[in-house]
Parts: sequence; structure tokens; C-alpha cells
Amino acid sequence: MIQHRLSILLIAFLTVSASLNAAEEVVNGIAAVVNGEVITFSQIRELVAAQQKAAAEIYSGSELEAKVKEMRQQAVNDLIDRALLLQEFKKKEFNIPDYIVDDSIHKIIRQEFGGDRAAFVRTLQAQGYSMARFRETEKDKITVQAMRQSKASDNIVVSPVKIREFYEKNRASYSSPEQVKLRMIVLKEGSSSASGNDTPADSSVSKKQMASEIHDKLAGGAEFDRIAQMYSEDSTNESGGDWGWIERKTLNEELAKIAFSLKPGEISPVVSLDNSYYILMVEAKKPSVTKPLSEVQPQIVETLIQQEKLKGQERWLKELRDKAFIKIL
Repeated sequence: MIQHRLSILLIAFLTVSASLNAAEEVVNGIAAVVNGEVITFSQIRELVAAQQKAAAEIYSGSELEAKVKEMRQQAVNDLIDRALLLQEFKKKEFNIPDYIVDDSIHKIIRQEFGGDRAAFVRTLQAQGYSMARFRETEKDKITVQAMRQSKASDNIVVSPVKIREFYEKNRASYSSPEQVKLRMIVLKEGSSSASGNDTPADSSVSKKQMASEIHDKLAGGAEFDRIAQMYSEDSTNESGGDWGWIERKTLNEELAKIAFSLKPGEISPVVSLDNSYYILMVEAKKPSVTKPLSEVQPQIVETLIQQEKLKGQERWLKELRDKAFIKIL
């Protein structure tokens, strides 16, 4: 299964959109010009084909058209940046050694095709992609990445103030919510008990009475899981009403309020809600925990350094764009 670079480069050749308007159905044409270098509609279609196919499974009609338009606008910008970086590379008379391209292709063959070069070549041929063209495309990718990295400073220092600000802004990302380990018995009006008996004692009583009798049995020392297996009418009855560890958002507001107010081992009163009766028991509790800044600081520093590197790359690309002749048609 092709997943890595090939999934975008090769599968894109097969994807044809049925949602394009008449202007977009042009087989090829000039979409933009960058210092005399042409960017074509076919290049744009290749770049967004996989994304467009995925979008077509989620959106339709005018919403799909808007998404495709957005993808293509981004693709034009990406191709312009790519052209500028490749042109700058040639201008500086840099060079990518052949062995680096070879190593990259060998890595693809090893990771995507289990080392089977013949299978790799067959896949290229089946998609109408020559080895020479794939090699050139891979070389361009390596070149663009190298040019971007060349403007990524390794001497970025992140201040403690920024680290603290990032931590406070994203505190929720470093927190685990309060949880309870819950068991629950559910009785529903108009349904039979899980065991096939109407009640623990008398089949003539209502579900409300049945719930009350079950609660009395539990209060008298009956095992919650055994009673749940016998009488609970929800999907957890076979596991003894075991809901496992849950957060507040798992339950509706009223049940959550009750569940999280219980102490470990405590059984709730009978709760009447939406023609059903609930009895809850909390087996254990975990408080909400937020990782201290000292624990997540290395991760935050790395994130902030990457952000600064991207900002530096974008400033450089803006300089290249400002100096270039770019015309989007």
C-alpha cells in the first residue's frame, strides 16, 4: 500500500474530479508565471488530487467546490514558493549529490515496498511515471527542503517568559481530567429485565419499585456486578454494569454530577431520568492532574524553536517573492 511520498505523487495521476466547472476542465494551461517559469493547471491538479478525493467523500455541491478552490489556491502558492526556492538554488550554483537522491529512493523502496525494487518500478510504470521523472521530482523535493533548512537558524534562544506564556495558554493540553471508575444499573420503562424476570421479588411491581428493591439489596450488601448482570438493561449488563474509567463528558450533566459526587465504594440513590432508573456506584476516583512546567518544558522549547524557524523561513520566502516577477493568471 503506497502511503509515503508515492501516495501523493502517483495516485494523484489517477484522480479526476467530477465537480470542476467548465473553466477548470481545461486539460492544461498556464496558471501562474514565476520569473518566466510557468506553473500549469496540471501541476496544480496533481498536487491537490489526493486531498480533493478525500474531500469529495466528506463534502458535496457548493461546499465541495469551495474546498477545492481553497486547496487549489494553496497549491498555487506552494508551487510558487517551490519555484522560487529551486531558482534560488540554481542561482547560488548549489548542488545535490546523486548519492543523496539515491539514498532517498532506496529508503522509499525499503519502507514502502519491503525492498522490492521491481515492485517499485512496476508501480511507477502502472501510474505512467518514469523512473527518470520520479528521480527528478525527488531531487526537487530534497532541494526545496535543503533550501528551507538553510534559513533555519540553529541559534534560536527561547526566553523563559515565552515558555511560561505558551504553557499557560496551552495548559489544557498538559492536563488529564478528573475521572471515576463507574458501575451502573439501568432499568427502562416498558422493557424486560436482562435476566428475563420482571423484578427481584414480584413481577407485578413497576420498574420504579424494582429499582427501589434492587437498591435495597445493594444497601444490604449484594454484589453490584452480580445484580447488574441480573437486572441491568443497558449494553454493559454482561460486564456487571462496568463503564470503566470515564470523564464527566461521558455522561449527561445530571448523571455526571451524581457520579462525580460519590465517594469510592458509595452507591447512589435511584435516579429517575427520561423514563429510566439509574443506580450508580463509583469504585475509584482519579483527580484532575496538570503536568508541571518543569516536566513539559523541553517539549515546549522544541515547539517554540520550530515556530521561530518557520517564521524565519517565511520571512526569507517573502523577500524572494517581493524581488520576483510573479503573475497569477
